[in-house]
Amino acid sequence: MFDFRPFYQQIATTELSDWLETLPAQLKYWQANAHGEYAKWAKVVEFLPNRTADEIDLKHRVEAKLNQALSDGERQRMIHHLKQLMPWRKGPYHLFGVHIDCEWRSDFKWDRLLPHISSLQDRLVLDVGCGSGYHMWRMVGEGAKMVVGIDPTELFLCQFEAVRKLLNNDRRANLIPLGIEQMQPLQAFDTVFSMGVLYHRKSPLDHLSQLKAQLKKGGELVLETLVVDGDENTVLVPGERYAKMKNVYFIPSVAALINWLNKTGFSNIRCVDVAVTSLEEQRKTEWLENESLIDFLDPHDQSKTIEGYPAPKRAVIIANK
Repeated sequence: MFDFRPFYQQIATTELSDWLETLPAQLKYWQANAHGEYAKWAKVVEFLPNRTADEIDLKHRVEAKLNQALSDGERQRMIHHLKQLMPWRKGPYHLFGVHIDCEWRSDFKWDRLLPHISSLQDRLVLDVGCGSGYHMWRMVGEGAKMVVGIDPTELFLCQFEAVRKLLNNDRRANLIPLGIEQMQPLQAFDTVFSMGVLYHRKSPLDHLSQLKAQLKKGGELVLETLVVDGDENTVLVPGERYAKMKNVYFIPSVAALINWLNKTGFSNIRCVDVAVTSLEEQRKTEWLENESLIDFLDPHDQSKTIEGYPAPKRAVIIANK
């Protein structure tokens, strides 16, 4: 099991110190009620090589290199252990000569949004719904002082801790297994990212308000989400499933999304990127046993989902508190 006390010590003298009023009790409850596989997944991290990386690159990719490569046996054991943590969804990672080719080429999204956001140098950053933490490491690579990711999924925490171990136990990024609705309003972060979360929320305006409550005055929100074509009154409310996902509630047009942000009090709102999700960006790999994008689209018309809705299109919106 993972020890969160080093994180408590890290934030005790920072703008996040107020979080210590609620966080330890919340994480104690989380650990007592964690997924039945959590202990097994956490154990995998212990079996990974206890080697210090000689070179780490978080600026251009997430990579840890050794001057003296792992033996074939060590490498195969490492692959075996990492595959106990499948499915690997967001990446890719290049660790000690092992390429974790995740379902999503999350570097594509990062490359699309990076030119448009404020510099992360020396900033305190929150990544909401961070998954296994790929983008958190890229944020560290851009000079963030500290990145906090929140995601309640136990498997993602174990994947994150596995990667962290191979990155020389870097403490500039930390994953806390909670949802944003469990966070008290800290008003402490310079930048808040919410990527691939909004359409999973039953109340999207509440989610936007929760994001705003974590930002300092003047802080920057980076919001990435599914969108559809249309005017400010266009919002798709899928039936039981969208692209085989059950938990998709509202998919707005860009204009409607900007309207939502206005209603929740954000300013300087601008859409900086819109992109249709490609089969190169989301696809099956040996690190994913499940279905992927090709299975979610109409086999006769890839402009539609299997249910007949518009195929996934994603926008990046930036705004300020």
